Amino acid sequence: MTKRETRTFDITKLKTRDATEDKPSMITGYAAVFNSKTTIGDWFEEIIEPGAFARSLSENGDIRALFNHNWDNVLGRTKSGTLRLEEDERGLKFDIELPNTSVGRDLAESMSRGDINQCSFGFWITEETWDYSVEPALRTIHEVELYEISVVSIPAYDDTEASLVRSKEIDKSVEKRMKILKQIKGVLGNE
Repeated sequence: MTKRETRTFDITKLKTRDATEDKPSMITGYAAVFNSKTTIGDWFEEIIEPGAFARSLSENGDIRALFNHNWDNVLGRTKSGTLRLEEDERGLKFDIELPNTSVGRDLAESMSRGDINQCSFGFWITEETWDYSVEPALRTIHEVELYEISVVSIPAYDDTEASLVRSKEIDKSVEKRMKILKQIKGVLGNE
């Protein structure tokens, strides 16, 4: 005679989450937008030309992604592959794999609420022209030496953008959780 065995689990404190609660793993956007005029202080206006980052991207293998230009808040690096940068027809496009740190999680939370959604960048100008025939004067940036991009709360260029990207693994983890819950319900006889 076979003896029937049953396993019982205490699920009174079991928590479930839907997919919208999973935290994003990436930020993507534009740290700079070409041909977008902005006012720098009350001193002058500035435009970045297409191609301004090309040389720097090809030569500088160690650019960092920061939060609010703070070197204590590193989000990614090109050297480690956690920051990817490229120029396209619109501007300086980026993808950052967010770290599982308090800064990364806090930033993801602020971005998911819509509190932070723009960018900036740190650079040295290597080629520029000035037009003093207009007021305020207009600086056109032709080429820069880029050393960092930042997700920021207050950008110099309003046309920049940053948004969260959901991980492709989220659907798989939710599916696994649902399968486990169905197994538990089956064992307990709750359908």
